[in-house]
Amino acid sequence: MSDVEVEFYWRPGCGFCAALERPLSKSGFKVKRVNIWEDPDAAARVRSVANGNEVVPTVFVGSKAMVNPSFGEIEAAVKAASA
Repeated sequence: MSDVEVEFYWRPGCGFCAALERPLSKSGFKVKRVNIWEDPDAAARVRSVANGNEVVPTVFVGSKAMVNPSFGEIEAAVKAASA
């Protein structure tokens, strides 16, 4: 398992977030879950990479930001960051 942290930005009621949460929770990755409705700085970080919008899920792996990524994209980012 990698030491790379996956930062998973989400909000309650988001179906896309829930769908991505399932494979993430089973992945064995180190995942930091951040609710953008509870953390104004997190919401601002999401807006900074999503053209000013609070689009979730947004995922950061190292310096790589991904807006509404697939689980496969996250896996590839973790692998690349682990190399």
